[in-house]
Amino acid sequence: MTKVACLMCAFAAGGALAQGDAYEAYVKRSRDFKPVRMPAEVIGRAYPDWTYMPWYYQWDIGFDDAAADFCRETGINGGFIDRGDTANLAWLERHKLRFYVDHVAGKGDLHLWDHFPKDPADRDRIHGTGVRSRPVNAGMRARLEGLIRKHIDGVKRSPVRGAYALDDEISWGHFVHPTMWQVTDDAAAFPAWLNEVYGGDAPKHTGWVSYEQVRTKLAGWTADAFDVSQLMDQWTFNDSYWNNFIGDLVAYANSIDAEIPCGYVGGQCPNAFGGYDYAKLMRKVQYLEAYDMAGAQAIARALNPSNALPVVATYFHKQANPADAAWQVWYYLAQGNRGHIAWVEGWFDGKTPKPWLKDIAPTYKEAAGVIGPLMRGAQFRHDGVALYYSHASIQLGWMLDAAAHRQTWVNRNNDHFLGSSHLNRMAWMRMLRDEGIQFTWLDYASVIQDGIPAHVKVLILPHTLCLSDAEARRIRAFCERGGTVIADYLPGLWDQHGRGRATGGALDTMFGVRHDPKMTAKDVFQGDGNLWCEVDQDQHYNDADPARLLAGNTCVMDASGFHKAVRAMPTAQSAACGKGTAVLMNLSPMWYLAYRQQGMASAARRSAFMRPLRDAGVRRWAWLADADEKTFGYEITYWEKGGRTILFLFANADIRVNSDGGGDGPSLKTDTVPVTLAFANPVSNARDERSGKVLGTGQRFQLQWKQNEACVISFDN
Repeated sequence: MTKVACLMCAFAAGGALAQGDAYEAYVKRSRDFKPVRMPAEVIGRAYPDWTYMPWYYQWDIGFDDAAADFCRETGINGGFIDRGDTANLAWLERHKLRFYVDHVAGKGDLHLWDHFPKDPADRDRIHGTGVRSRPVNAGMRARLEGLIRKHIDGVKRSPVRGAYALDDEISWGHFVHPTMWQVTDDAAAFPAWLNEVYGGDAPKHTGWVSYEQVRTKLAGWTADAFDVSQLMDQWTFNDSYWNNFIGDLVAYANSIDAEIPCGYVGGQCPNAFGGYDYAKLMRKVQYLEAYDMAGAQAIARALNPSNALPVVATYFHKQANPADAAWQVWYYLAQGNRGHIAWVEGWFDGKTPKPWLKDIAPTYKEAAGVIGPLMRGAQFRHDGVALYYSHASIQLGWMLDAAAHRQTWVNRNNDHFLGSSHLNRMAWMRMLRDEGIQFTWLDYASVIQDGIPAHVKVLILPHTLCLSDAEARRIRAFCERGGTVIADYLPGLWDQHGRGRATGGALDTMFGVRHDPKMTAKDVFQGDGNLWCEVDQDQHYNDADPARLLAGNTCVMDASGFHKAVRAMPTAQSAACGKGTAVLMNLSPMWYLAYRQQGMASAARRSAFMRPLRDAGVRRWAWLADADEKTFGYEITYWEKGGRTILFLFANADIRVNSDGGGDGPSLKTDTVPVTLAFANPVSNARDERSGKVLGTGQRFQLQWKQNEACVISFDN
């Protein structure tokens, strides 16, 4: 790794508001980033433990004492009510089944269609530059508030109500499908928002534009001439308007029932479309079901103060695979998830439960009765490593990726297994977890508002193409204080609006490099002059397998085994900046997703990206001393509670999931294997929390690990 001196590290520290920085003032003061919070102790009373909540789609056994016996025997400790239907309320209360209420705000306004519209006129409309087919406005608010009041009034006296969900799979478009329309018909809203963001010096955007207006210019633009600001401003406005509207509905629900959290279910992955800027989303909800695409669950956990907000997941039992169902319970428990919403389909033959439900029952009982209560109030612990969440980079990344589709961009879906930002994010998370390093996420708004916390030692900028001046100041100040900053490629070459910088990247001086402002698409990745991204995602549209997705392109393969980003620049460039270190890899980590599928030896290539963390002093402190190919892909998470550490050993298998939720682990192992759990330093008073066995004090512990389940031990801090 080469090392050069930082040329200009004496930038403003970023503590006070920089003179004339309207964007910083906007992020610090705007309601766009004002949270709608509920006290943690209130949420804890409403939703105390891990809860398994069946969606009664094909609940063929009715709601009588026999059905309640089935719930007890299977380990089902929750339920649900749809809208204001209280027909089963007495049954839920009698059997102490904590429930959530879905569609509190009805269906058809926040979620427009159950399926993508088949009418060509509707398809054209969603891709066009008009107004949302059901505009978000005062009329919609009044209508939904009426539904919210009606539906909450019917259940708010129930002692087993746990959460309210406004709606399912909501979006200002359709899921996260490419959508160009304006979220509201309030003509004054967008200009007013622009003035707030730009501090009264807003650009004179004319009309409402579509991706089609910029698509053909992307390849020919030099970096400094690059400008997609109008389109990114439109999408960012839609996200803000939408999430503020959601926050207002959540606050209204609180005004009716102040003791129960409110949010929504069917949450999608971070995306340019639909309102899925998690920096805004996580400030506006108090309850969330997030489909675990492209790291959504990890981001939601990290942006969840004190882990108070209940985040749950969906599981579909259609495949009747008890081993996979058990793994999902343990995997999400280990990640801090608070329960499952289960799609009940094909569970019964008439009124007789399928035999496989008995196989999964012990897992549900243990999760609900033992490990769930153990995790109540526990706080996630990481190893001083933070990944940076830049939503502007996700937006710009979509534009760069979708250029490969040419006019067919309107049909682009499945960003979670195609998009550069998503695959990049997953590669970093997989590398860190396989390395034995736990991490958190920091969002751009929190960094602008509060800086980078003292507990963070290493900040990673994954696919962080866009940075505002305010973010750059905060990141540089962190590095000067002694932190390590690692970027993969093109950090801050564009600002937060998607405009290229005239002088190169926003952090070039910190990294000791210079990105040529005159570079074009031919200077990066494939070098063919047409794409700014690593993969031609039209050619590989159906290649969910990472190796097939990444093969057969014209990228430069570095000796490390990863694609070079800027073809003319060196890789792994390190610079001193104040007391800290800045490392620009100039590499994409995406190949790691293929390497880890090949096994332990190939996955060792992650060392190229992990070396700067080791140089910064980041070390794993718990691991399997006898790890081999059979146990490769294990993960360890750790939580703190009451002076004790709770540690989970479990499988970090690939997850196959889609925008309708569900998913499974196609690479899941199910054997029971003997393992040696080792610690850097001895731990005291260890206990196996599943068996209750006292393990004592020591530095190594012999365990039997069933690989689709988890080992759970605790010890003194």
